[in-house]
Amino acid sequence: MATKTKKSFLERLKEVGPGALVAAAFIGPGTVTSCSTSGASFGYTLLWAMLFSVISVIVMQTMAAKLGIVKQMGLGEALREIFVNKVVRILLAILVISAVFIGNVAYETGNISGSILGIQAISSALNTQTWKIILALVIGTVAIILLASGSYKSIEKVLTGLVVIMGVIFLICAICAKPQWGAVLKGMFVPSVPSVDRAWMTVAALMGTTVVPYNIYLHASSAAKKWKNPETDLKTSMLDSIIAIGLGGVISMAIIICAAATINATGGTISSGADMAKALTPLLGSWATVIFGIGLFAAGFTSAITAPLSAAFASSGILGWGEDMKKFRFKAFWLVVLLFGMVAVCTLGASPTEIILFAQAANAFLLPITAVLLLVVSNNKNVMGKYKNGVVLNILAVIVIAVFVFIAARNMTAFVTSVKALF
Repeated sequence: MATKTKKSFLERLKEVGPGALVAAAFIGPGTVTSCSTSGASFGYTLLWAMLFSVISVIVMQTMAAKLGIVKQMGLGEALREIFVNKVVRILLAILVISAVFIGNVAYETGNISGSILGIQAISSALNTQTWKIILALVIGTVAIILLASGSYKSIEKVLTGLVVIMGVIFLICAICAKPQWGAVLKGMFVPSVPSVDRAWMTVAALMGTTVVPYNIYLHASSAAKKWKNPETDLKTSMLDSIIAIGLGGVISMAIIICAAATINATGGTISSGADMAKALTPLLGSWATVIFGIGLFAAGFTSAITAPLSAAFASSGILGWGEDMKKFRFKAFWLVVLLFGMVAVCTLGASPTEIILFAQAANAFLLPITAVLLLVVSNNKNVMGKYKNGVVLNILAVIVIAVFVFIAARNMTAFVTSVKALF
């Protein structure tokens, strides 16, 4: 009989995976744009929103990972197990697919726009409407080819590496920019929202870019593939979430601090990738736009691949179709999301920055739907058994959901105005 040995901290670190995937997913062009815009427009004031978002995503992803490890299935499949009534299943399928598709279409629009921003930051000659359409078509076509061929995984690793490099650069830049650390601490721990236009929209964008609905589906499925034994793997999963997602939050806050200490301090504004690259100028000089552009392109292109794939996994799961990537009906889901994103980028008249901020705010509205469904599953004894949520985790989850509902309600007017602005 084999004896169970206690894993060391370093051994657990080697098993970090699903949490890193979630962190890499939310550190995309939406995060870079939203955080840069927040820092440039409001200084350190909204750092508390990012801190709350990081805590929120750890709470939600912990529940998602636990579901995957205990039941060896995703959220969509678990919902089918709980709700067996045909009518209820149909309504749930409509709800989940609508939420995931609307969210991922919005994200895909932002992902492709972010890739374009990165390219335009490198070469200002491409900063025209004609080139925006050409670049959107090229980026979308390459993403389709990669998804269809299955070779996207190796490329995704390279692009994720570039995003990590960008994160390190922002961390160094945030320190070298010599921010007002007193103001940083105040902004992080004293919640306040400036009484100016778009402040609440920015709060919603910061939260919407971090606590991503489709990542809940991704995390449950990836945790199921990574770990099999709840008795030994739940602690590893928790460490995975705290370290990886916490690091993602640190990088996001570094971007806000960097933009606040440079762009906001000098009275600058953000309207393009070149403007956001100013946050790196104190450290990198003339190379700032090039390095920033490469990082933003990598973040956008990586997410342009993973967002449609996530929508396909979530939708196939709730419909009970399995997760066979070779099936045409599975491919149809990611293809629709990708094509919608391409069309939106080519036809909407708003700037890429405006589209990305809208995408993050839209997801702040959609998160409560997925969060409530996850909470229902996590408290179902037939599904989770002895691993169902405890009182503390339930309280934290309810607080997170309540705050997001409040933000969505408070932001409704600004959100409607933003939708009109897109057209």
